[in-house]
This record gives sequence, structure tokens and C-alpha cells, in this order.
Amino acid sequence: MTQTDSRFEWAEFYMEFADKLSAYKDDRGELLKKALPAIDATGAPYALTDQFKDGRSGLLRDICPFTLMSTFNRGITNENRNSIANALGEVLGVKRAAPTRFDSIPIVRNQASWFFGLERDRDPGDINTLWQVFEAALALAVSDTKARREAFITSYDLAREVYGVRINLSIGLYWIRPSFFVALDSNNRSYIEEHFEFYIKDDFEPDLDPEWPNLETLKGDQYLQLRDYIVGELGKPGSPVSTIPELSQAAYDEMHPDDEDDWDEEDDENIEVEYDLDSIIADGCFLPLETLEKALDRLRVKKNLILQGPPGTGKTWLAKRLAFALIGEKSDEHVRPIQFHANMSYEDFVQGFRPGADSRLELVDGPFMTLIEDAKNHETDTYVMVIEEINRGNPAQIFGEMLTLLEADKRNESEALALAYSPKRVHIPENVYVIGTMNVADRSLALVDFALRRRFAFLDLEPSFNGAWSEWCLENCEADGAFLTDIQRRLDALNDVIANDSNLGKQFRVGHSVVTPARETIMDAEWFKSVVETEIQPLLAEYWFDIGGAQKVRDQVAMLTEGL
Repeated sequence: MTQTDSRFEWAEFYMEFADKLSAYKDDRGELLKKALPAIDATGAPYALTDQFKDGRSGLLRDICPFTLMSTFNRGITNENRNSIANALGEVLGVKRAAPTRFDSIPIVRNQASWFFGLERDRDPGDINTLWQVFEAALALAVSDTKARREAFITSYDLAREVYGVRINLSIGLYWIRPSFFVALDSNNRSYIEEHFEFYIKDDFEPDLDPEWPNLETLKGDQYLQLRDYIVGELGKPGSPVSTIPELSQAAYDEMHPDDEDDWDEEDDENIEVEYDLDSIIADGCFLPLETLEKALDRLRVKKNLILQGPPGTGKTWLAKRLAFALIGEKSDEHVRPIQFHANMSYEDFVQGFRPGADSRLELVDGPFMTLIEDAKNHETDTYVMVIEEINRGNPAQIFGEMLTLLEADKRNESEALALAYSPKRVHIPENVYVIGTMNVADRSLALVDFALRRRFAFLDLEPSFNGAWSEWCLENCEADGAFLTDIQRRLDALNDVIANDSNLGKQFRVGHSVVTPARETIMDAEWFKSVVETEIQPLLAEYWFDIGGAQKVRDQVAMLTEGL
């Protein structure tokens, strides 16, 4: 393939990469032996942890070519895509440099980057089938003969029956031969429909002309007919594009007119990605969607929300993500975090006098007043103040007159009040929201007065050692299902002891975040023992500090770790 446009220089690397991969069709164990350490050494995120039929988890023991290429064709930064592509290219012997730009390359979603199912679920021949269509596609792109078309159609139809293969197969084919195969991602389909008058109906549009191909049942012969039609149109005078990569890039540009060069639509460094309640769950929230909907609804109505619960229930984590969901995107510019403490004052939070450059006192706005001014200057934007440990200080003293202005029905100029250090009358605008967190197990905290409680809605968070927690650990960490069940049992038993202790109660239970590690962590006995020793045991020692408490701590630690 010859491309004079520098945007598509990646194509030579991708094609050579595919050629080198074909040598491992019958030696996938050796491929993984080389590939997995190379990817791991980059430090870039990848998702190649499988679940086996015996209930254990571990790194993949087999792989198809499309899934390996998806490690650098998914929703990660361009820098990480380049690192993984470069590392894999080196171990495969690819001579061309890995690209730093990925124009016109459609990516697969992080949660669906595999082209096959988990080992515990997939048929033994699934991955072989994917290698067969890979080989047939490469052969057809070299020589478009009737025999090779028939071989491709047969292998394509078999591959479409593999669990995990959807229209993403067309994307994988485009990766390996971008000058020959057309990707049928949503951007390209819309572009093809508008500019080439060829429509592909989705499976939820049964009433349309039955002659149009259906996206979910598209056969190999239909796919090639579509491909031939598009290639024929590309060569005609007046065609808006002349090559398949140009079509793919034009399709993306048309659907994302405000984005610049990079295709990577989930690159958080360059592009603002829509964020909603489903995004919170995908990030690792174990609450049901209904609970999150209720919390966001109360925040919208009340303007102020407090998340309260025992330690380790993810209060701060959830507070920030509810703020993102309220705004609709991950925006650090519009979410301002702060933590209250015993020495926090009105002057620190709202407004006060501070020494200036000439040692004279100057009236300086605190973070809350700064947020209010920003919100007034950008009325169409939403701003959220996230206050950690809101009851660790004295909220009434810290908020001052702002405590009155927080009320949802006082968010207008007619309710404005003069500040303590300024005659200027101020009100909190409608586009300002406050989310606080409250650790209900902290003995040092002052009681929250009624005035504050009346202005905030409250959401109780509890330890969530539930199915959602277990599923997240299985999907994102190297974890064994039986081991996770055992951890759940032991922590539930510990929390029962704590809840039934007359000096403690359920507000002192241990939360799930204590045993929810970062992605790719190996969750085994040694890991859990380390968590117990360094996090849970010190917490229990703080709970049972009285005479006889040391034995209670030893008993519970033994219960948590015995037999592991």
C-alpha cells in the first residue's frame, strides 16, 4: 500500500505486523511467551486476564491475532498505544517503526476488546476459527481470486458465530489490510450511507427494506459485496475520498467536527468523553444503578449531597464521579476538591485577610468564593465543590453566612447577603453544587448540627462485598472466584462482630475499598495477608484499644487469615 499522506503512515507498520503474526498461527504459546512480558514492561494498561474452566484466573493461554492487535487499538492514550505497538513490533521482528499517530483507525471499546469469550465459556475451536479468517483475509488481499473469495466467505461466516465477534471483525480486518477491507464501525456506516447511498440496517430496524443487509447477520458474501461497491465508488470522479483510510478518517471527522487530528476518541488527555452513571459502574462502583440514579436526582434537586458511611466504602471516590456524571464529563476544571479539618476557618474557605507582597493585609477569596465567581461568569457550565470529611471541622463556622445561601430555594440574587469581611452582597448561583463526605466511624468528629443537615440530602454507603464487587475483581485483576468468595465470607464475619459490639456498631464496619486493588493486581493469599496486616489490623487495634482489646484483635486477624 502506498500512501503519500503522512496521516496514514501507520498502515505500513500494521500490515507488516500482520505478516509477522501469521508465522505464529500454530505456535501461539510462543507468541504469548514473547508478547505478554513485552506489553507488561511498557507499564501501559492492557486486559489479557482470562478465567479458566477450573475457576482459577490468570493470563491468557491462547490468543487470536485481532485480540493481540486490540491491545494498541483500544481506548487508551496515543502514548500508551505507541508503547505497546513498539514493544510487540520488536518481539515480532517488525522493521518499520511503530506509529505515533493513529489517524483513521477505529478502535474497540476497552470492555469489549477481545474477539472471543473467556476460556471457561468459549468453544475449543473458537480461536482457531479467528486465525483462519485472519489467514484467508491476508491471502485475499494479496490476490483477489474466486477461490480465495470463497475461502474468505466461509471463514468469515464461521468467525461471526464465535462468541465475542460482532461487527468488530470488520475493524480487525481493516487493521491488517487497510487498503483492502472496510471497517463498519458506526462512523463509517453513517458516512457510507450519506455519501455512497448504501444503507446497512441495525438489528432493531426490522421494518426497513429486507434487501438491505442487516448489521447483526451480515454474511461474508454481503460484506465483500459492500466492500466492492465502496471501492468502485472511490474510483469515480467526484468521490469525496479516494482510498479506504481516507474514507475512515473523513467519517470520523464528520462525526466529530470539533476534534482535532487524533482518532483516539477515549484519549482523556485530548478529548472530553461523555460521563454518566453507567460510566461510574464501569469504573468500579458496586452500587445498583437505581441507587446512583436516586443520588444524582437528589443532588440535582437539593443542590447539596452528603455521602456518609463506614471507612472504606468509597465515599470520596464516588463523590468525584457523581460530580462528573452531573457535569456530563470528567472535568477537573469544574470539580473542586477540598478537605475540612479541625483548624479550617471561614477565612480559609470563603474569604479573609492575608498578608500581601508589601506585608499589608489584603482581602483574599477562598476556594468556595472563587468557585462561586467562576460559576457566575460561566452560567451555562456546572461547578461542583467536593468537600472531604465535611464534619471534621466546624461546618457552621467554616460556611458562615454561606450556610444559609446553600439552600436550593435561595439560589438567586434576591436572597444575597453581605459577607463577613465585605459589604458586597453575594448569592450562590444555580449552577453550583456541593458534595460532602462523612466518615461515621471517626470518634473525633463533632456532631453535624441540624442547620447543616437540613440543607443537604444524605446517602448512606455500606460495605459492598457483593456480586458486583466479585465480578469487578474477576474482570480487572488476577483473581480466583473461590478465593473471592472466601474473602467475602471472612469480611462479612468480621463486620458482623463489629456491628454487634456494644461499643462500636455497624458504622464501624470495614468497607470494600480496603480489598479492592488497582487493576491487574494479583489477588492471592499473600496479597490478602498483607492487606490484613497493614490496613485492617491497625484499624481493629484502634477500635479495640481498651483492656482486653488486644486479644479481640488477635482473634479477628486469625479468623481473617487462618487457612489461607
